[in-house]
Order: sequence, then C-alpha cells, then structure tokens
Amino acid sequence: MFAIGVNPWIWTAPVTDQALAALLPRLAGWGFDAVELPLAQFGDWSPQRVRDLLAEHGLTAAAVIPFTSPERSLVRATPDTVRATQDHLRSMVDVAVMVGAPTICGPMYATVGQRWPMSAAERRECYAELRRALEPVAEHAAANGVRIGLEPLNRYDTSVLNTVAQGLEALDGLPDTVGLMIDSYHMNIEESDPYGAVALAGPRLVHVQVSGSDRGAPGSDHIDWPRWLDTLAGTGYRGPICIESFTGEIEEMAVAAAVWRPLAPSQDRLATDGLAYLRRLTERIPA
Repeated sequence: MFAIGVNPWIWTAPVTDQALAALLPRLAGWGFDAVELPLAQFGDWSPQRVRDLLAEHGLTAAAVIPFTSPERSLVRATPDTVRATQDHLRSMVDVAVMVGAPTICGPMYATVGQRWPMSAAERRECYAELRRALEPVAEHAAANGVRIGLEPLNRYDTSVLNTVAQGLEALDGLPDTVGLMIDSYHMNIEESDPYGAVALAGPRLVHVQVSGSDRGAPGSDHIDWPRWLDTLAGTGYRGPICIESFTGEIEEMAVAAAVWRPLAPSQDRLATDGLAYLRRLTERIPA
C-alpha cells in the first residue's frame, strides 16, 4: 500500500555524503523502501553521488527536506531575505529533480523557532504574503514535475502554520502542485481530532511523516495507528510514509529537537521497530 521511508536525522546531522554512504546499505538491508534527504546547505551531499547510491541499493528519494535558518523566510522578512529564500527553494527543486524526489517538503515558510502573536487580520495578511512569495517557486517546481509540501509545526516551533486547517487556508489560491506535508508528532500536539485532520488534508497531501507521540517509534505510543493509517488510505494518498525522529547523541540536534532522553533502546531499534510495525499495519490495507 505505502512505501515506507526514514529520515537520516535519526542517526546523524548534518547529513553528508559520507553519512549516507554508510547508512543507505543498512536501510536497504532492513527493508526500507525510501529515504528522506535533508539538505542544510549545498555541499553537504552530492545529488549525483546520492542518486547513484539510491539506485545501487534499491531505494528511492521520498523527499528533499530544505533546512530553515534565520536567513531564510518567506514571511515577516525583508525583500532581500524573501528573494534569497525563493532562490534557495528553486535550487532545492533542482536537487529534487537530480535525485528523483517527487517533492520538496518542510516548514519552508519561516525559521523554526520564530514565533509571534497574530490577530485574525494579521494572520490573513501573513498567509497572503506567503502565497505571493511561493508563487514563483511553485511555477519553477511545476515546470520540473516537483510538488511542494508545507509542513504545519507545533506551537513551540512556529506561529505561522500549526494545524491542517491553517495550512489549507494558507494554500487557498495556490495550484495543486503546492500542498501539505503532515507529521503525526505535530498533529498529536495541535489537532483536537488528528484523524479528522488527516482526512481534511487528503486532497492536498504531498508527503507524510510519522513517529510515536513522544518522537519514538510508531507503535510504541498512544496513537491509534490502525485508525490513523486507515484514514490516510481513505484519502487516496499513495505516497511514502517516512519515520522522522532525532538523535540526542549530537548536541546541536538534541537542543534543536529537545531530545533529552533515549526514545528507544537504540536509534537502530527506533527505525527498525517502527518499520516492522508500519509494514504489518499497511499490508492489511487493501490496495
């Protein structure tokens, strides 16, 4: 039913050619179908090299994940910053084409951790600003057969998009090549009915990330995963499902993702236990 992928941030950051060369054979050996490709800055990994590694090990690129920073934002930013962010995202589209990824996805609208209060009118203007800034990027992506997925994050990471409903409001008027990436972790915090939110996102779903409600392995937590996945299947989404979590063994990553304790017996177990659980559940869903 679904290809199952994983994000290298479970083990390492930044993601580099060397890290991927060591990791991709292990992912393939465990039975993963796909891998997300975070890209903090150009030069961390070579698209040509990674494309060849994916082919060698029978994996696909689920998505390119652009990295956000204070120098990159599409809202509440200077014109120069917006232009630089648009150029950066167009370059991410080009990278996606080179590695065969169908999407670029993430919270590319603003720097993670940047938050400010907004009135209803200010939020409407913020979303109008976001649409204007995304239009030229969306045109470039559509011309190259790549879709863009905006990711709502929890309230501690952003004040721009926290829920699927807000994401759909922000997308209103943009072409269908721009949609949503949903992440079960953030949904568990922000959605009063996460299953209803999955259904609501359905027509604009571009990519899906999953983890346990505590950022551990799916299946080790309180989410009703059979219901979650049945709802996802009912939307018609047939893209990959990718496990995203983070390592607490790298200080910068631990601080950025607030990982203060082990989330599984090991990082390998987080990935492989999640894979086994998701595979068992998705195989019962009719094609």
